[in-house]
Amino acid sequence: MSSAKPMIGTKALSANLKRGRLEVEVNASTFEPQALFRFAERRNPKRAFLFVSCVLGRHIPARPSLMAECFDALAAQIPTDLPGPVLVIGMAETAVGLGAGVHRALARTRNDSVYLCSTRHPTGSAVFARFEEEHSHATSHLLHLPQNAQARALMLTARSLVLVDDEASTGTTFINVCNALADAGLQSIERIVSATLTDWSQGALRKVKGSHASSVSLLAGRYTFAEDAHAELPEMPSVGTVGQSHWPLEPERDWGRMGVCEHRDTLVPDLLVAPGERVIVIGTSEFVWPPFLLAERLERAGADVHFSATSRSPIALGHAIDHALSFRDNYGLGIPNFLYNVAPGQFDRVLICSETPAAALDPALLRALNAQVIVYGH
Repeated sequence: MSSAKPMIGTKALSANLKRGRLEVEVNASTFEPQALFRFAERRNPKRAFLFVSCVLGRHIPARPSLMAECFDALAAQIPTDLPGPVLVIGMAETAVGLGAGVHRALARTRNDSVYLCSTRHPTGSAVFARFEEEHSHATSHLLHLPQNAQARALMLTARSLVLVDDEASTGTTFINVCNALADAGLQSIERIVSATLTDWSQGALRKVKGSHASSVSLLAGRYTFAEDAHAELPEMPSVGTVGQSHWPLEPERDWGRMGVCEHRDTLVPDLLVAPGERVIVIGTSEFVWPPFLLAERLERAGADVHFSATSRSPIALGHAIDHALSFRDNYGLGIPNFLYNVAPGQFDRVLICSETPAAALDPALLRALNAQVIVYGH
């Protein structure tokens, strides 16, 4: 990616989907658009299409070094004059790792920032705010109140808010977050920045929130979707559950839901890889940041590493999705989860990382990939 040239001029892309035609006009892009995203179809009657990131490590496996390059490139666009403290929020589930990566880059130049991710997995501790993502397969998000005194103080006195997501379609989710935080008592915010890999929102946040709001992205443009009114609507699996699960989470072992000021690589520190060994590290649901740091370390050690993650997002085969595995979720919520574009036999070693016990993982998934389980904190 570092050798890819920024796009010059407007670029048009399109895709014929089962439920209509999607047309995209890219106005600005840090990298070639095809290096950043591809098209896919949602199994969701509310929205037919999906922009699948090539650099996020969620639905398309990506090299950790490429992901880190994009984290840094996005963070570099965030204004340097934001008044502190700065609260960075990553949107579950897709942008939990992206938000952490942007915060890690931001924290290199300032020590008054805190990272918090939204979640659909309550920890049992105090919830600070709730907001909705209307078009999503799982609409409700929670934001916890940090228990650590430093993280809590930075959050509650934040004067700048950086909202991170993989994509902004209409900007509505960002607006909902801002309103929810204000309603919950976060009254000192002077500046708001949305930071996305791809931004199709046409400045919606600024239009609603005023001149103190701005947006940065690796790619910006607009899209139109001509929906076929006669197309059959898909049945969407029930994946919207938000609640405490059979496998409870421990706030003291948290990595982002409870707020963090620094990022430590602590997952299986003694794990060894062979030079050139083809390894994929797979995060599970929202648990992606510690696994990413592991993947980054293994890549530095000389292995041929890719990173990906399981998801509750139901996506149809075709376009950007070549392969899909379906299995039960590892939180005990009784919902299906999916892993995309990771086929059996593709890698020498498959490492599936979980914040729930190994027994919570679906044996069918482990057998299909001949995977080794790594449990956080063990």
